[in-house]
Amino acid sequence: MKTITRIACAAALLALAAAADDADKKPAPPSKEALADGDFKIAPPYADAPELKVKDDVPKGTLHEFTMDSKDSKIYPGLKGAYKRKVAVYVPKQYVSGSEAPFMVVQDAMTKDTLPKILDNMINDGRLPPLVVIFIASGGGDGKGSERGLEYDTVSEKYAEFIESEVLPVVEKEYKVKFTKDPDGRATMGGSSGGACAFTMAWFRPDLYHRVLSYSGTFVDQQSPMNPKSPHGAWEYHENLIPKSDAKPLRVWLEVGEKDNGFNRDEKSLHNWVMANDRMAAALKDKKYHYRYVFAAAAGHVDGKVVKQTLPDALVWLWQGYEAKK
Repeated sequence: MKTITRIACAAALLALAAAADDADKKPAPPSKEALADGDFKIAPPYADAPELKVKDDVPKGTLHEFTMDSKDSKIYPGLKGAYKRKVAVYVPKQYVSGSEAPFMVVQDAMTKDTLPKILDNMINDGRLPPLVVIFIASGGGDGKGSERGLEYDTVSEKYAEFIESEVLPVVEKEYKVKFTKDPDGRATMGGSSGGACAFTMAWFRPDLYHRVLSYSGTFVDQQSPMNPKSPHGAWEYHENLIPKSDAKPLRVWLEVGEKDNGFNRDEKSLHNWVMANDRMAAALKDKKYHYRYVFAAAAGHVDGKVVKQTLPDALVWLWQGYEAKK
């Protein structure tokens, strides 16, 4: 496992700092190391990435917000009764009406307050395509027996179908955007069970999603209700599904904290997040996936300081090679 600092990870950030007094300069292309696959380690002190800073001269995207009611859902009508979920949609200033937009679906509405700032800066710099982002909350609760657990921890294509049939059409209609059908222009992201969900979306529907970004992914036995096809829940990914399946056209970025959930639990528990993510990385490597695994020393579960430091670099790695189809 390579130990990296933020400077070593992204030459583009050095270029930004060096060009701070020269508004006409564009950041240098990211280094080979910043784009490389493999296992990496980062360590404290963690610091916010400069892309989080709002700049007056950078065009600002628009964040739309709305609420979905469970009574309108055929797929998730309510495990324990009616509920509402909040959704936010970031549309970059550079989006051209009528064009097909690349996009990312973010579970738990994770980073809703920070990611738009990052995207404003990085899209303006040309380091990311003009992404539309859907920040979507779960149906509520956590763990086995909850609506969130049903949606995020179930190892099946059901949640991806929910997004495709009940969320994206509403966003397209209400906010006048058009989403690309190209799976290479579609990404999923989340933390904890939302991270496992992001992987599940792409694993079961690689025809819809090719890019996955996960912080402290819950690749453990958290599924409820139990599915006989995957008795160990998301633990099955590194235990059976990835090793025993042909490689899929996915690009996967993973992070885990040294002190993540269950870090001191044994294998029999099927609830050690560090072990699970280690094994995810190993399984992806063995199958020759494009993957990048970041181990964050002295960090906890979906550690906010780690997220704010690494997210811009993660996005650069995740979206490399993307070209909109003509």
